[in-house]
Amino acid sequence: MRQADEEGFADYAAARLVGLRRIGYLICGDWHLAEDAVSTVLAKLYVAWPSASRADNLDAYVRRMLIRTIVDERRRPWRREAPAAYPLSPPATASGDPHDRLVLRQALARMPPRRRTVLVLRYFENLTVEETAAAMGCTPGTVKSQTARALAALRDLLPLDDLLPDGGAR
Repeated sequence: MRQADEEGFADYAAARLVGLRRIGYLICGDWHLAEDAVSTVLAKLYVAWPSASRADNLDAYVRRMLIRTIVDERRRPWRREAPAAYPLSPPATASGDPHDRLVLRQALARMPPRRRTVLVLRYFENLTVEETAAAMGCTPGTVKSQTARALAALRDLLPLDDLLPDGGAR
């Protein structure tokens, strides 16, 4: 790889690393799996950097690689092991009420992967319906229906004491 390509990749990876880890964690609910997936994605991206860097929307391309890598990793037989009985501590850089974050993470962890992914991409990453559809490899109509179902399921999963009398979240 040329020196300019090498520097371009290093700059891109350094700027996106934290965000990719965060997206990966929110999609899969496991910091270690998220780090493994991001590492795999960056290795694949490094190999394809000369052509990938010319993509119209490189961030969308990398997000889609990350989603596919997480799905592939979940399908591996050794991932069917039971998780540890104790929670692993995430990095302490988040803001807001810790109780609200824990409640939301627990509710997201109980949702099917596709619904969790659509919520993360739409509401955490602020992607449009079309961008989310492109990242997930589905139609915009599927994103809309999955979003509606995911929000309804999330309301059912959140404890009643965390909801306001009008039905909105606290």
